[in-house]
Amino acid sequence: MSDAAVEGRTNEELYEFLVGLGTEEVAHTGGDFLHHLQAVQRVLEEAGAEPAVSGAGLFHSIYGTQGFQDFSLPLSERDQMRELIGERSELIAYCNCVMDRETLDATVVRALAGEGDLEIRDREGGPAIPLTREQLTDLSEVHLFDWLEQVERSDRGWGYRREAYRGMAELVGPRAVAAYDAVFATEPAQA
Repeated sequence: MSDAAVEGRTNEELYEFLVGLGTEEVAHTGGDFLHHLQAVQRVLEEAGAEPAVSGAGLFHSIYGTQGFQDFSLPLSERDQMRELIGERSELIAYCNCVMDRETLDATVVRALAGEGDLEIRDREGGPAIPLTREQLTDLSEVHLFDWLEQVERSDRGWGYRREAYRGMAELVGPRAVAAYDAVFATEPAQA
């Protein structure tokens, strides 16, 4: 998504939208929320993600997530977001925001085993969200790269859901496995 790509919007237009929401004023893993969103988009681009996936990375936690509630655009704004970034990008971002992470982890394991009937659960107890393998792969890619971008700064530690993130990398493919390996190769030695 280097210059223009998500539904014909330039990065500058998308960044201005996020600034208008006040994302620069929200703290996130040692910096601010806007710069984290931009960094996730950038690492996805650098890893060769499709424009719709890197666009989802820029908005991956726009509605708040299970682990981050310091900013949350109301779900009533989904239509506006679809118009801004496109249906595929918005669906990825929406799923990343509303999902119960344990269900993502379990579904990735099932997908890697070749099983069908893939779904995640809404963390608020809503209905299951069925996903195609492609949708699960898109979601896994965004969720993985979100973690890879911040693991070194996170107070959750390097071991947080480590096996689950490795599974997501395997589901996405070799370029994600390479990115996972490169980030985790920087893990400080245990004293």
